[in-house]
Order: sequence, then structure tokens, then C-alpha cells
Amino acid sequence: MTEVAEARTPVAGSHPGAGLRTSDRGAWFLVLPALIPILLLSVGPLLYGVLLAFTDAQSGRTATTRWIGALNFRDLLHDTLFWESFRIGLVWAAGVTVPQFLLALGLALLLNQDLRLRGLARALAIVPWAMPEVVVGIMWRLVYNPDAGVLNETLRDLGLGDGRTWLSGLATALPAVIVVGVWAGLPQTTVALLAGLQNVPRELHEAAAVDGAGAWRRFRTVTWPALRPVALAITALNLIWNLNSFGLVYVLTGGGPGGKTRLPMLFAYEEAFRYGQFGYAAAMGCVLVAVVSVLLAVFLAGRLRGGEDA
Repeated sequence: MTEVAEARTPVAGSHPGAGLRTSDRGAWFLVLPALIPILLLSVGPLLYGVLLAFTDAQSGRTATTRWIGALNFRDLLHDTLFWESFRIGLVWAAGVTVPQFLLALGLALLLNQDLRLRGLARALAIVPWAMPEVVVGIMWRLVYNPDAGVLNETLRDLGLGDGRTWLSGLATALPAVIVVGVWAGLPQTTVALLAGLQNVPRELHEAAAVDGAGAWRRFRTVTWPALRPVALAITALNLIWNLNSFGLVYVLTGGGPGGKTRLPMLFAYEEAFRYGQFGYAAAMGCVLVAVVSVLLAVFLAGRLRGGEDA
């Protein structure tokens, strides 16, 4: 009994949570190298941008900055040009995300089959992903060139007219840019869906085929339930990425013609670096951050609700 009592007697100066605290300190020490760049390059600028949105900050070393409260946000409420750019941004985001997902799903299903040269086909499918947005924009500007572009030359050869000014036409600029956005973002969506398809056990497909299920029924009852979490995640990420797009559209059209492709990020860029209204542009950025945060909250709520139902 004495030995048991001594074994249960805590050592002087020790505490039950001492080992846990030491472990926590070690974990924080390992996380810091990754956490510090995030704080300096992401969180810090974000907080500074929020602070800037409540000032009248302008370009120029002699310009004085004053605290003006929510005046920038009140001006945004009556800025029809900004809300028009926001509408264009939503059309762009939805117009790119939906076709991108459908095409990527079909391509992923194809690349998941036992085809000849499947490895080469998978490598070629991710080529647009390896190209910088500037290169993609320049390449597609050559494709859309009204005089010597591949697209118009093909239309002329087929006898379908003399071609069109795709990127400078008021009716064709946004659809033309959406096509480029779909092409540029297709590989990452395909890779994500292909990874999800490869996690579906083949035994389930074989069992469903033995039971007489056709290709569509196997997809609906076997493939899609397993693929749905990946599909929801990549769709939400694509929607957020497309809503924050800047580089590709800037190279293709610069927001023209007549503001028909002026996305919200382009509008904020022009306010900041063309007109020098840093505070007003920061307020636009805050609105976009709020919209993205709402989208993330809806997505996470849906994932949590789906996990509880499971």
C-alpha cells in the first residue's frame, strides 16, 4: 500500500498540465515558420486594407490622410458603376465555374478509363495550368485577333462570314473572355475530380454492373455520392477564385470595351492606381472580402450539415 501511495503522490513542483503545455509549445514552435509569412503577407495587408477603407487615402507624398469613417462605404452604395462591375463579376464567375465543372467532370471520367496513352493524355490535360495568366491572355488575344486570328481565319475558310471583333465588340467581349477563363481553369478542376474518382472502389461498380445497373445508374448511385464532397469543394473554390479574377481579364481586354468586362477587382485597381483613390479602392476590396466570406460560410455550413446527416 505504501508503494501505491508513493506512486500516486505527485512530485513536488509538478502539474498535471505541465507535459501538455510543453507539447503545445513544441507544436507552436514547429508551426511558426509557416505562420509568420501568412501573418506578414496575408493577415497584415488585409487588416491594413480594412483600416485604409475608413480613410481618404490618396496617391502622392504630399497628400494628407484623414479618418472619414464609413463615408467610402456610403459612397459605394450609390456608385452605379461599381455595382455594374459587381454584376459583371457575378456573371463572369458563374459563367466560368459552371461550364468548367461540367467539362472537367466529363474529361475526368474519360481520363479515369483504361485508355491507351492515358498518361500522355493526363499530362496534356494540365498544360494550361502550367501557363502563367499573362501568357494565356496574350495567346488568346492572338487567337481572337480580328485580322489574322486563328478563329476568324477558320470562320472565313468555312464560309461563315468575315469574322468578328471578339474582344472589342460590346456583345462578344464578355462571352469571349469567359471561354478563355473556362479553358484556363479546366485542368485544376479536372485533376481534383480525377483524384476523387480514383478513390471510388472499383468493386462497387462491378457489383452494380452485376446487378444490371447501366452506366448512368452506376454514376448516379455509386460515383456521384463518393465524388460529391470533392465536387462541392472545388466548385466553391473556383467560384471564389473566379470572383477575384484580375490578371487574365486585364491582359485580354483591360476591362473594355465600355466597361463590359470590368470585373470588381479591375474596378478597384483602376480607382487605386489610375485615379489614386486608395481609400475608396480599399472599401471596394472590403466589400469583396465580405462577399467571399459569406460564400465560404455557406460552403462550410453545407459541409458541416452534410457531415451530421452522414
